[in-house]
Amino acid sequence: MDNERIEELFESLGPVSIRKLFGGKGIYCDGVIVAIVVSGELMLKADAESAPDFEAAGCRQWTYTGSRHGKQVSMPYWSVPDSAFDDPDEMAVWARRAYEAGRRAGK
Repeated sequence: MDNERIEELFESLGPVSIRKLFGGKGIYCDGVIVAIVVSGELMLKADAESAPDFEAAGCRQWTYTGSRHGKQVSMPYWSVPDSAFDDPDEMAVWARRAYEAGRRAGK
């Protein structure tokens, strides 16, 4: 996913900065991480408060196999509902949830 598309998807939040992270990209708004791009897929930040919304929308949580004991590790990032990629108003709702989760995590 290119940076121009990322900026377009998050324009409802205002300017975002994009930095290299985990071999992918980290997307930040006001210094708060709101999303990552891993293996070309956009994943939004979530927490205990917002994860149920992502799950209810059929999103997938980012997991990977840890190097110690080969155990699955779940990360606080979730896929974006497919419909949000084509609907700026819907994407704005998901981006705002991700921003709020990022702010709560920073406290």
